[in-house]
Amino acid sequence: MKFSALLVLAAAALTLGGCVTNSRSSIGIAPSLVSPAVAARYAAIDTEKFPIDGIDAGDLNPAYVRQVVDYTGSERPGTIVVEPRKRFLYLVLEDGKALRYGVGVGKAGLAFTGTAEVGRKAEWPNWAPTANMIAREPERYGKLAGGMSGGVNNPLGPRALYLYRGGKDTMFRIHGTTEPWTIGEAVSSGCIRMLNQDVVDLYERVPAGSKVVVR
Repeated sequence: MKFSALLVLAAAALTLGGCVTNSRSSIGIAPSLVSPAVAARYAAIDTEKFPIDGIDAGDLNPAYVRQVVDYTGSERPGTIVVEPRKRFLYLVLEDGKALRYGVGVGKAGLAFTGTAEVGRKAEWPNWAPTANMIAREPERYGKLAGGMSGGVNNPLGPRALYLYRGGKDTMFRIHGTTEPWTIGEAVSSGCIRMLNQDVVDLYERVPAGSKVVVR
């Protein structure tokens, strides 16, 4: 068989292989194909109150890294649009574009839908498990009932955006994570989690009061 024919067969095999994935997402792209420029976005950050670990390029799924994409929705620029079931968060830009981030979702993230606004923002936020989380996993969360200060082990990561509706906290958050491998996945607890480098990026771009649409 000619070499060119082998290349065609190899390409076809890679295409078919992309349809099979361990993730619950339907994207199914091999998690080692990011460019050096993309990988650099996820390097360690040592200028924060607490250090933010870098993410190895081999652990980054191209589907879920921060990137500009075409966007056909009707939302105004500056709006955050979350699609929990697709595991994407969009920041709408001008000219039919959006900045797309990969996210992980928990049960709370799948339960909330509709329109809200960023009621407040926090750097290295405090966190406490909910009563339901403690009841569901008492050994894991019971000892944390009094809450946890911000830091490298805090499940909210380095940033959190708190969503409000009608002036009241919805208890729905967009935040970082101590478990970067869960991006693109549905997990037992939490709201909308982002890679720490991504949530820092989003935090800087979005002011309090910004509109959020969760589909």
